[in-house]
Amino acid sequence: MAVLGPLDSGFMELEDTDRHVSVGIGAIAIVAGSPPPREELEVELAQRLSVDGRLHQKVHRTPWGLAAPTWVIDPNFDLAHHLRWLALPAPAGEDALCDLVAEVMEERLDRDHPLWQCIVVEHLADDRWAMIVKVHHSMVDGVSGITLFERFCDDQAERPDNAAPKVADPPIDWRGLLMKSLRLPVDVPRFAAQTLRAAVPFALSAVLPAAGSSLNGSIGRQRRYTVARASLPAVREIGAAFGTTVNDVVLAAVAAAFRTVLLKRGEEPTADKLRILTPVSVRAADAKGALDNRVSAMLPLLPIESADPVEQLAMVHRRMVEHKASGEASAANSFLALARWLPFASIAWTVRLASRYPQRGISGLATNVPGPRRRLHLYGQEVLEILAYAPIAMRVRISIAILSYGDQLRFGVTGDYDSTPDLHLLAERIEETIDQLLQRARDTVPS
Repeated sequence: MAVLGPLDSGFMELEDTDRHVSVGIGAIAIVAGSPPPREELEVELAQRLSVDGRLHQKVHRTPWGLAAPTWVIDPNFDLAHHLRWLALPAPAGEDALCDLVAEVMEERLDRDHPLWQCIVVEHLADDRWAMIVKVHHSMVDGVSGITLFERFCDDQAERPDNAAPKVADPPIDWRGLLMKSLRLPVDVPRFAAQTLRAAVPFALSAVLPAAGSSLNGSIGRQRRYTVARASLPAVREIGAAFGTTVNDVVLAAVAAAFRTVLLKRGEEPTADKLRILTPVSVRAADAKGALDNRVSAMLPLLPIESADPVEQLAMVHRRMVEHKASGEASAANSFLALARWLPFASIAWTVRLASRYPQRGISGLATNVPGPRRRLHLYGQEVLEILAYAPIAMRVRISIAILSYGDQLRFGVTGDYDSTPDLHLLAERIEETIDQLLQRARDTVPS
């Protein structure tokens, strides 16, 4: 049996504590043409499940949560539990698809079975169809999730060398466990002291309340979902012109969009109002396909007080450089490393307590995941676009999942249904800001 890590199991506890939360993450592939017949797709999908043994495993939990959950083989695995087939009424445009994505993703996955689904959506407008790959966050993070999607595609499925080995239980290192246990009284206090010294500033940023706004508050069960689109070469051109990174440009566009939303809501976009959670991958290159969570985080304040997108970009760049130099991501990762030394019950109770705490320090989430660089095909058809979905929880009402695919950059924007009726405005402003930055970048180039 493979044991869930602290972050993996933390997502389970988060979902258990709040009945309004579903922590599934998703990749939505928009595909040319029509899907194959259902029987043919089922046969193909069944063969492609060999890419990772985790796809046949479900979560086993101990009574009262005294020990960490484990992954165990589902002896009654049935593909029918994991494949759904849907169609939208005509004209089946993007708004209808986004509504369907929100509806599908707000539903919790069934813990009695492996925690993933593939949803086929037929008859989209303009001779297209879609496949929504939905996976519980305890099983994947953004990087491993998009890698899993790639393995479902024709290009990967045709090459056995690219398939991950089936999950196997490693032999138990009894001697190592004994030595580790003997050193716990010495190692844990020392490591805890080192971790706390590095992590206190990060923890205070997460816990101390920011200025109040409508971006933070209780959430319901229903979701909204919308999409913003940009050109990745254009974003790179902006970064090159102003000496910033692609991620800086992305966050500057997000800052401008949140500023617009707050102004439209009649709220003042002050400098202390928008602290955002930005996950940072700590996954090694050789672990790209491992199905688990390997992320840390930073908590920058986005410069929504500025109305000028170029100034916002410069401010984002300076702040991200400072956050990286401070070791903030390493501090957050140290928390997770420390958690591996602690009894699971204490971790579970901490997560439950934290999820009940009415946090007011974080007002949004933006995660930037590098996607496939080459064009993919799914069941013989070209994948035209890939959109990403990130869940919301803990009083954060809006999340933005940014995913690249070839020359495309897509922003999948998730919102709480009741408190974000203006979610489309956020997406529109992201696109407008990138267009404005591109024009300003080209204006700076000598003719």
